[in-house]
Amino acid sequence: MTATDPAVDRLRARVFTVPTDAPEADGTLTWDSTTLVLVEAQAAGVTGLGWTYGAPATAGVVRDQLAPVVLGRCALDVPEANEAMRRSVRNAGAPGLVAGAVSAVDIALWDLKARLLGLPLVRLLGAARAEVEVYGSGGFTSYDLATTERQLAGWVHGQGIPRVKIKIGESWGGREARDLARIRHARRTVGADCELYVDANGGYTRKQAVRIAAGFADQDVRWFEEPVSSDDLDGLREIRAAVLPDVTAGEYGYDLQYLTRMAASGAVDCLQADVTRCGGVTVWMRVAAVAAGLGLQLSGHCAPHAHAHAAAAAPGVRHLEWFHDHVRIENALFHGTLDPAGGSIRPGQDGAPGLGLTLDEQRAAAYETSAAG
Repeated sequence: MTATDPAVDRLRARVFTVPTDAPEADGTLTWDSTTLVLVEAQAAGVTGLGWTYGAPATAGVVRDQLAPVVLGRCALDVPEANEAMRRSVRNAGAPGLVAGAVSAVDIALWDLKARLLGLPLVRLLGAARAEVEVYGSGGFTSYDLATTERQLAGWVHGQGIPRVKIKIGESWGGREARDLARIRHARRTVGADCELYVDANGGYTRKQAVRIAAGFADQDVRWFEEPVSSDDLDGLREIRAAVLPDVTAGEYGYDLQYLTRMAASGAVDCLQADVTRCGGVTVWMRVAAVAAGLGLQLSGHCAPHAHAHAAAAAPGVRHLEWFHDHVRIENALFHGTLDPAGGSIRPGQDGAPGLGLTLDEQRAAAYETSAAG
């Protein structure tokens, strides 16, 4: 670092908790609010934004564990800061919310660097494509059929998104008949030309997942996400060999090593990774390289605006998850969000620097619960 290089001089974490617009559930959890932990990284009077979704305690990790490591470092050397953060949390229990904190800071630092250079982040990383495809994601197990139909129809017939996903595996796989009925209803709603995906969130057993896939074989389901726990690589591999849809997993990969093991195991047809969990943009781009080297596509899990620019810079990306809960929150908190009309987004096309987002302080104030740093 030279005397003229911009140094990170402030790192702040803020917590925003946003109620859901209806009760939400997947195969294994229920929730009525979602928490976004926002990181603001500042250098030379410029502020970059990054975030993760998780426990409010994530903000304390940013303040107590990461700020002392990042402050004073050159704002242009993001991989160096990422490595320093990773080393500093070794004894703090790096997976989980600590990894989320590291990821949020890393995203904020990349946004900051791009803003300092006056470039959209995709231009800084180097564009591989102009557009990134998305799929509509929601269809919660807590929804009745009418609510699910409205949501799916809004994506497919309203916005022209030709891929959608619903949750199954209700009650840890305890409602198989309803799962299958909801899949049939989803197919009727979206029509024959839309790609239909399902996500069990690890709610099934191995044999049960194979049996369920046989039950929906006539519905042309293309994507079967986490039929069993993502930690059960042997189970995922057995299911992959037995079913027609692509088997996918990876959202709980909190580091490059986990995701590399999964990609190399033969357990998935498409690797998923979450930029707000795996280590930020720095690590997500490395995951993209690992996937490409093993002949796999990569899909970004949730938080679509945190992924958008990195996804446009990685040639092997299949699509991003346009997750109802996170899209609603990102649209509420930020100016500059993207339009998925037609089934794809175009990050950086407006020329705005960084991620192209600014926090709407007035709207965000209603949801802010605490700040750290």
